[in-house]
Amino acid sequence: MEKTQISFKNNVEFKVKNCYAPLVERLNEYKKNPAIGFHIPGHTRGSAILPQFKNVIGMDALLCDTTDEFDNLGTLHPASGAIKEAMDVASVCYNSKRTFFITSGSTISNLALAFGVISPEDEIIVARNSHRSVLTGTILTGSKPYWLMPKKLEDWAIYGSIQTSDLTEKLKNNRNVKFVWVTNPTYEGVVSNIREIAEICHFYKVPLIVDEAHGSLWNFHEDLPTSALKLGADAVVHSLHKTGGALTQASMLHLGKNSLLDENKIEHALKLLHTTSPSILLLASLDAARASLSSDEGRQLIQNAIDNAKFFREQASNIAGVSVLGEGSRVNFDVTKIFLKVRGLTGKRLESVLELDFNIEVESASDEGVLILSNIGNTRAEFEYLLLAIKQIARNNYPDLSHLENVKFMPLTEPNTVMTPREAYFSPKERVKKEDAIGRVSAEVVALCPPGISVLLPGEIISEDHIPYLSEYTEIDVIRE
Repeated sequence: MEKTQISFKNNVEFKVKNCYAPLVERLNEYKKNPAIGFHIPGHTRGSAILPQFKNVIGMDALLCDTTDEFDNLGTLHPASGAIKEAMDVASVCYNSKRTFFITSGSTISNLALAFGVISPEDEIIVARNSHRSVLTGTILTGSKPYWLMPKKLEDWAIYGSIQTSDLTEKLKNNRNVKFVWVTNPTYEGVVSNIREIAEICHFYKVPLIVDEAHGSLWNFHEDLPTSALKLGADAVVHSLHKTGGALTQASMLHLGKNSLLDENKIEHALKLLHTTSPSILLLASLDAARASLSSDEGRQLIQNAIDNAKFFREQASNIAGVSVLGEGSRVNFDVTKIFLKVRGLTGKRLESVLELDFNIEVESASDEGVLILSNIGNTRAEFEYLLLAIKQIARNNYPDLSHLENVKFMPLTEPNTVMTPREAYFSPKERVKKEDAIGRVSAEVVALCPPGISVLLPGEIISEDHIPYLSEYTEIDVIRE
């Protein structure tokens, strides 16, 4: 079938009234009144850029492509000027003790939390479905993680919520634990009871860190789950670039109002780990995203995303052979994250058909289904077309060409570790065929993105259960015997 070429975007400019974005305003002043610059970046306001690339991204972006320290825009470390003002406004918006702007993705937020709050050999509790950046934090710090297994949703081949009884048991049996680190929502939108998790952690006088990367809209609409910042978390990470409208790599790190964490240590960690040439474009996009989402117009965009998701969920659930996660079940979920499966097709095959036959790209695909995001920029017409595509796919007998026996994508295994990730990562290694690695100790991180959940972590004994998740690998680094 010929690939469909179709666009449902309108050309109406999105405008926000009476909204204060200090860094955006200062950057606009700089763009209109530039100084003669003898400093980085070397392309000098687009004068020395490949013309083809200039045509792709436009002169406006190049005119604004600078870093901090110049043009009276302020600095990121230490925070000053319009950059500091933008972060202070964001802190008020999120009701945080302190909000930091991040230009290297939530990976740096997680690494800074690890580096700023964890000491070598600290015992910590980490949810098994954490992003690989959290695992990297344990390698950097030399901490000893105890893995908290979320509930498995076997019919969907994904993780569900954190069971509070499992967390209580972990804390009761490991009294030296210094921190608890969980991911909420899951990549597919399943929500845990963070209020109760925070209460349990604080009962044991242990801080709670929540990687809420995929919940950056929650602060701005009561029909979405409640943000962990309002439920007692000590630190929360938000990927504003994922769903909030900021540019790619733009993230925020918040400390809760009553956070048990030392903000100075986290700030020092950010200075060590963050780039020394932060992009003003990325920083301003965070200011812009916060301003937009907190406006009346931004609220309407979020409402549209919720309404579109509810429309699609209801309609898709009535198609024979189609199932949508959360519909008709007791699973607590973010309505804008739509995990869907079609009977007879793996998620990977469904993703392929949508892209090749209908020119539709989804967020991701795994063993059972595909993840569809109802974004603040999507239109109802786009969802109507997606619904039409799903109906046609469900009616036709597509051969599942992507299905290979013994191939899996979502790692639902519980780590069996014999040393800390840091000890294993820096141990002498050798590379062996993956079939010969069974019974050996992994010396590397294997984590496919998306969703960035580790299949193997350093220090974990490799078993036959891992092999189906290693279809892209022929060899594995293991500890030398």
